[in-house]
Amino acid sequence: MAVERMAETEDWTALLLAVRDRQDRAAFAVLFRHFAPRIKGFLMKSGASGALAEECAQDVMATLWHKAHLFDPARASVATWVFTIARNRRIDALRRSARPEPEDLPWGPEPEPDQQEAMELAEDTRRLGDAIARLPEKQRELIEKAYFGDLTHSEIASETGLPLGTIKSRIRLALDRLRQSLS
Repeated sequence: MAVERMAETEDWTALLLAVRDRQDRAAFAVLFRHFAPRIKGFLMKSGASGALAEECAQDVMATLWHKAHLFDPARASVATWVFTIARNRRIDALRRSARPEPEDLPWGPEPEPDQQEAMELAEDTRRLGDAIARLPEKQRELIEKAYFGDLTHSEIASETGLPLGTIKSRIRLALDRLRQSLS
């Protein structure tokens, strides 16, 4: 009778305290009937599928039962506490779905490269090396510093004492020549 009176007055705090203090199943049933569909709707509005929202709602209500001892009415209302749990479950579900499953992770040795691809790559590398060797010395040095030395244009300017605009112009000209040589 007392649980029915609390449900009629929507005294969610009293119901949750009954769950917390006495593991009151009737109080939990009232909380479940009220909050489970609302949690599911909340999660679906936030983008969860119906199945995921249902699963999370069940999980939230199970958490409410098992962790009712953590509820502090001085810190939050029942609705705030319940929907915070729901929000956190949704975030956890998103994180889990973003991670690859263990069976999706590559393992073992990498497959051997295709011989044709390996030969084409070696030929492309040789052609690029020849094209770089044919560049004027000033352009070749800047290309080597930028791409093989991993220096920024500003670092090259500091190292060589050349103006930044000159560095950029020479690299751009060198790249144009390389494109023409390789096409």
